[in-house]
Amino acid sequence: MRAIKFIILIILLSINTSFAQENSLKESTSNGEGSPLVLPQIQVVPIQDSKTEKNYELYIELPEDYSENENKIYPVLYYTDAMWHLEMLSGSAEFMLEDVILVGISWQKDIAEDLMQQYGAHASRFTDYSFWKKTNPNHPKLKFGHAEKHLSFIRNEVIQYVDKNYRTDPNSRSYFGYSLSGAFGAYILLTQPDTFNNYILGSPLSKGLVPYLSEINAELGTDESNKDHALHANVFIAYGSLEKDKDEPIDDYIKLLDSRTNLELSIQNKTIEGDHQTAFPRVAVESVAWLSSLLNHVSSENYDGSFWDIPHLNKAFVTTTPEDRNDGISVDTLAINSNDQKAILKLSQEIFEGKHGNYDAVLISHKNKLVFESYYKKGRINLPHGQASAVKGYTSLVLGRAIQMGYLTMDDLNKPLISFLKDVDPTKFVDGAEKITLHKALTMHGGLTIDRDKWKAFENDSLRLKGQGLVQTLLEQSEPITDESQTYLYGNFNPMMVMTVIDAVVPGTAKDFIKTELLDKLGITDYKWSDHASGLPQAGWQASILSRDMLKLGHLVLNNGKLNDEQLISAAYLEKATSGIVRPAIDWMPKNYLYGYFWYYTPVDAGNKTYDATLAWGGGGQRVIVVEDLDLTIVISGHDREDDKIMKPIFEIVIPAFAKE
Repeated sequence: MRAIKFIILIILLSINTSFAQENSLKESTSNGEGSPLVLPQIQVVPIQDSKTEKNYELYIELPEDYSENENKIYPVLYYTDAMWHLEMLSGSAEFMLEDVILVGISWQKDIAEDLMQQYGAHASRFTDYSFWKKTNPNHPKLKFGHAEKHLSFIRNEVIQYVDKNYRTDPNSRSYFGYSLSGAFGAYILLTQPDTFNNYILGSPLSKGLVPYLSEINAELGTDESNKDHALHANVFIAYGSLEKDKDEPIDDYIKLLDSRTNLELSIQNKTIEGDHQTAFPRVAVESVAWLSSLLNHVSSENYDGSFWDIPHLNKAFVTTTPEDRNDGISVDTLAINSNDQKAILKLSQEIFEGKHGNYDAVLISHKNKLVFESYYKKGRINLPHGQASAVKGYTSLVLGRAIQMGYLTMDDLNKPLISFLKDVDPTKFVDGAEKITLHKALTMHGGLTIDRDKWKAFENDSLRLKGQGLVQTLLEQSEPITDESQTYLYGNFNPMMVMTVIDAVVPGTAKDFIKTELLDKLGITDYKWSDHASGLPQAGWQASILSRDMLKLGHLVLNNGKLNDEQLISAAYLEKATSGIVRPAIDWMPKNYLYGYFWYYTPVDAGNKTYDATLAWGGGGQRVIVVEDLDLTIVISGHDREDDKIMKPIFEIVIPAFAKE
């Protein structure tokens, strides 16, 4: 079976596959007689639109293991123009979407004889997929504008039939359409977006169709019944690189989607080599690969571009028996009270549903072993996740490594920061520059007062800021440093001053030191750590690592700086770094949070006891939480831009579950 489909796939990728354009009404013809291709495992099911009494067929292909797994449910990929798309999608899915049900929807089977003779077997597509009612005098027999009726048929009869007769996952429905059926998919997404979770729209729009969609969009905008119908959908739009006429209408269509306040979309828009015909096979294969990446917590794509291009998972991945991936993380089974385990699993479903914000992963490690692993929305086990200000906590560990190796001492923390910098000119500094110590910078008490508008003239000047030039410029542009100015002020100037010291005292560069002396030793190899305009590594943000690798950093803190038998981070430094030294002067900060050296501290009540918790914290919900007395490490990653609600259930459900052990 797989071999047959592989041959089909290769043939289809190596030929120019012809498709009717939106305005092309010629029937495909053949010079020879032959028998139709019949693929095993495809069931042909007749189905009638009960409202229009039109007859269609569904081409249903089940996964090979469907009969063997009676308790398993499957995502469904629906596609129109079925006879044109069947072989390509079937072959692609065999290799990239084995656990999916394919449902092809045919053209109308009982089409009028005169239409059949003039336009061919696919005549109904011009009626069913079109959302404009304007007649075409060149084709008086065709009735355009039945997209609403055909969509109603798909929603109320096709999907209901498939859900009733097969084990489908109602939270994972996808649509594939190309050319005119791609335009039909664009119409569905705009008007009834909850029909599918994922939309593949191949070469969908020409310039003349956008005004119709704009008019429809305007009507939807005034429909009060539609205002609260909010949801998320993943969208893959692709067209041939030679289809220059597609650029503008697709851009305009995306703007229409952006204007829909009730839609949250992850859109990937790309061009594929070829024209309208020759791009199709590649669009099919690449879109199926894209679809695979959102049906699986293990991504098949790299997503080197924006984090926002990553589509949402259709289904949460949650396990209490994590897989050993040979990545340096030991695994075990979640062994806690059954009621507590149920509560954590319930919380997982709530996280997937967005009840606590937009979060992508939650991992729990007990006694240095990963016992619970879950991924949601944009979370993938093998994709680095942005860390935001959690990077500050990692920078603190880098400094602790430098102290452990003897490049700095604990006493150095209270020395003037500028005393470690040999390439600066103190004569140009503002008064009080010597008041800034590593301790002050690490606790956000550096005391810099920089005019933001004035700083914009320098912030991207890589020549002036290069290396220690950053500190030189900061201490030239700041107001005088005084006891009064050295109050808590959260920001990235303090972390970058610390990074400048690290770069000055370690052999080589800070970038190499971070890699060889921290990340390499922890087995963290799949990461991105951006450079500041100074050329130094960012110290406060703009780094990405895997959620599992966040756990490794947490384990390092849990084990008092030890990795196996090696003291990697100074224990004395780490004890101070993770203690509550100062109270953050931020209105929204919980009152029981204290700040150490770029790490937060807070007490956590569980049962009749109170436990000390320390955490690295980044915007959007990035957290590495360590509760030493419970041998517990919790990792959270997310992209939450609203109220941060995740910590309440973590403190009330997760941590207490381990306090009972």
